[in-house]
Amino acid sequence: MMEKHLSSQFDEELNRISTNVLEMGGLVESQLRHAIYALHQLDLSRTQQVLALEERVDRFEIEIDREITSVMSRRQPTARDLRLLIGVSRVIVNLERAGDEAARMARMIQEFIGAGAPRALPIDDLVNSANLAAESIRATLDAFARLDVQAAIQVIDKDDRIDRMYEGFVRKLITYMMEDPRMISPCLGLMVLAKAIERIGDHAKNIAEAAVYVAMGKDIRHATPEQRESALK
Repeated sequence: MMEKHLSSQFDEELNRISTNVLEMGGLVESQLRHAIYALHQLDLSRTQQVLALEERVDRFEIEIDREITSVMSRRQPTARDLRLLIGVSRVIVNLERAGDEAARMARMIQEFIGAGAPRALPIDDLVNSANLAAESIRATLDAFARLDVQAAIQVIDKDDRIDRMYEGFVRKLITYMMEDPRMISPCLGLMVLAKAIERIGDHAKNIAEAAVYVAMGKDIRHATPEQRESALK
């Protein structure tokens, strides 16, 4: 991720920040894996594991943010180092928010289990979408660690698929509710879950955009596919 500096201590500080970011990302990935299993198996114990990790993720965000502020104030980094620290700051915000969405999923699944939600609902569709979002988080962290622009772009492109899956799932739930009013409450719960998964995909995309920014100095946030392609030439 980084080039060597004249100051070995500076290198150590940047390495420590990068290591902590990846460890934080690993915790968020664990939250997502537990949440997906809990959703698929309606397993209450797995939801509790998701929530148990939430505090650790939050602590990492605070600690890494503190380290970034310290390095910036003492080292006054320029060029690529400054981009790296700015990029890391964006990454940890999105990781923390992805973790929040996983925790929201866990709480919603707990309510779902407590209410004895009907098994006839299309939970498998939601699990597939959640798996895709989890894959995006894993891929985007790898892209950021290696500053791999092409891998980052693949994550960004995959977000459109997650969005389409969300929209199709919502349409399916609306059909369920129209056909049977008793399904309204559980379907609304599944919509909350689906939205949390869609947002996790958004956070993966944001991390991928941060990787491009660090690697190339190009800010492609909010860019259309055409604008993105032009910027990366």
